[in-house]
Amino acid sequence: MTSLGAFGRMLGAVWTLARNDAMLPAELDHLYSAGVRAAAGPLRLLAGRRGRQGRPGERLARSLERLGPVAIKLGQLLSTRADIFGRAFAEDLSRLKDKLDPFPNAQARATVEASLGRPIDSLFASFGEAVAAASLAQAHEAVLLDGRKVAVKVLRPGIEGRVAADAAALSLAARLIERWAPPARRLEPQALAATVIRATKLELDLRLEAAGADELAQVMARDGYMSAPAVVWDGVGKRVLTLEWAVGWPLSDDAALVQPGLDRKALADNLTRAFLAQALDHGVFHADLHEGNLFVAAPDRLSAVDFGIIGRLGQAERRYLAEILWGFLERDYLRVARSHFGAGYVPRGHSVEAFAQALRAVGEPVFGRAASQVSMSRVLTQLFEITALYDMRLRPELVLLQKTMMTVEGVARRIDPEHDIWAASDPVVRRFMTRELSPATQARRFGEEALQALRNLAQMLQDPPAPAAVVVAEPPPRPSRLGWFALGALASGAAFLAAAHFY
Repeated sequence: MTSLGAFGRMLGAVWTLARNDAMLPAELDHLYSAGVRAAAGPLRLLAGRRGRQGRPGERLARSLERLGPVAIKLGQLLSTRADIFGRAFAEDLSRLKDKLDPFPNAQARATVEASLGRPIDSLFASFGEAVAAASLAQAHEAVLLDGRKVAVKVLRPGIEGRVAADAAALSLAARLIERWAPPARRLEPQALAATVIRATKLELDLRLEAAGADELAQVMARDGYMSAPAVVWDGVGKRVLTLEWAVGWPLSDDAALVQPGLDRKALADNLTRAFLAQALDHGVFHADLHEGNLFVAAPDRLSAVDFGIIGRLGQAERRYLAEILWGFLERDYLRVARSHFGAGYVPRGHSVEAFAQALRAVGEPVFGRAASQVSMSRVLTQLFEITALYDMRLRPELVLLQKTMMTVEGVARRIDPEHDIWAASDPVVRRFMTRELSPATQARRFGEEALQALRNLAQMLQDPPAPAAVVVAEPPPRPSRLGWFALGALASGAAFLAAAHFY
């Protein structure tokens, strides 16, 4: 798409939001500053009578659905945070998870046959109507010839073009914001947009999702907090993915949480621990854990589907994450602060002790409290102010981690309003730290570092030295950075608030 086309699409998005009074809804006037209220007046003149119908969440849902897959994914995230945006607002957006309008079954069947290169009857004994429809694809209930019940995911027709158009408009918006809004530059708009675009484009090849589903199924089986349906490889193509049917009720269905024998506390704990175990112990995690992608069965069984977005962490990032979480669990704010500085996230020149004091001001009022006793919107606002005060910049490469933590904590709150994220996190973090600090692990790390040093020495001896005139002293490599997630863990993805604020 040309820059002119992207600009037109961006203006179209503004027009759509304005026509539905979804940009600065009148119902929230009491929350706006005088300047914002003055700007909202002219915008509302664009809204027609039909556009003003419904609650703010309903109007926003209509707008995001028209704007395309990237906008819909933002709506899915917002819908998990009833504690921040209100129950009615979140429920109005919940249809964006898996209840969008499906495309015709005939088109789905044709896509399956074209992608697999075989008649649909050669694999499936039956192929039903769509049972769920989301932004990029829809799922069909089907039965294999051997009698197994499966779910068949099929990409929407023409979705590649819509994603490309969204990507061009998002990139342009990021460039404009970075140029004309200096305060927003610490949010790294262009790098953030590139991360979102890259993750969305990867979702358009369902063969990659099948590989991710298979990998995460093996990872999940090691801990038991969560499971994943098996991949049916004969039913996998670029635009088609077949999985065995997930056990339980979809969490997006209200009936899921009232089924007999359900242990809601254990279920919420399992969700938090599943995510942390994946990220810390294995360095790979399901990065799209909203209600539409989760199935639950009594008493506390949890299954995940839709593996289009997978996050990964290196060993250094995993250790920093654990150090920060451990510091919060022990209420050792100085240790948390030192981890930030050691990772190079907080710029030098700031005081470690002063930063620890700021973290204490956020952590102490919420530590050990149930979710129902914490005003997450106030915590997020405070954290956003602290990150600005200490010149902390958004880490685009960690957006998936931050976004997933925010989603997981929001879903866990819905499952169990009394959910204590700290108590749920403790056994997983404690296990990781015990293992990392053990003599065996220390010895292994020392051996790996010594071996790398020998390799570097051998390479230096093998390669002739560069002429002295062109030798340039280089600073030592900076360690991997994970500072923002400390706040994300404390406030369930506080860093992603910055991204949401940016959008």
